[in-house]
Amino acid sequence: WSLGEDASRTLIKHALEAGINFFDTANYYSLGSSEEILGRALKDFADRDEVVICTKVCSPMRPGPNGHGLSRKAILTEIDHSLRRLGTDYVDIYMVHRLDIHTPIEETLEALHDVVKAGKARYLGASSMRAFEFAKALHLQRQYGWSAFITMQDQYNLLAREEEREMLPLCADEGVGTMVWSPLARGRLARPSEKTATTRSQSDPGLSLFYSDQTAEADRAIIDAVGDIATAHGASRASIA
Repeated sequence: WSLGEDASRTLIKHALEAGINFFDTANYYSLGSSEEILGRALKDFADRDEVVICTKVCSPMRPGPNGHGLSRKAILTEIDHSLRRLGTDYVDIYMVHRLDIHTPIEETLEALHDVVKAGKARYLGASSMRAFEFAKALHLQRQYGWSAFITMQDQYNLLAREEEREMLPLCADEGVGTMVWSPLARGRLARPSEKTATTRSQSDPGLSLFYSDQTAEADRAIIDAVGDIATAHGASRASIA
């Protein structure tokens, strides 16, 4: 599912008017519709040189072995498709959505380097890796003189703080910027703990992968604490989280 184009354009325009200039999407989001909607809106509402566009590659876009992953063929094909949908000749950040364990990492990193050298991406980013995998990638990029990852995007919120153990210290030591996905834990931190039903929870079967009965009690305590702090300060739960 995805937000309709009219509603999306309203939000994008409001974001630009509020001073937001960074837009994060992916080829996989609604199988390209997200890139198309974002591209048309930015063309109408923004100066391309003043916005930062990040998109991603790896997730399945079509059947067959070349329709997903991080092989050289997949990367060089998907960057062109993303640029066409976005209506631009480059993206500011081209991000590895997930690590492709079936493709030699050297092949992936060299292909990404070639994307940068071809002028189709200004910088490279990564997402959702283990710290040792990211450290290996950074080492290989340095060893072979390939364009390096300048940012890491992982899941990080008050209910998921594993990145504090290794990934965040690694990024700080390597001078790599960090972004997070799911900062509100799929909305769980933005509503009372007893309210679990959402539009997405009713339409996305994969959402259950982010909940665990084993941590339910601990999660509830954190969610309730966020609510208490928000009430005490007259703020929204989302802003506190």
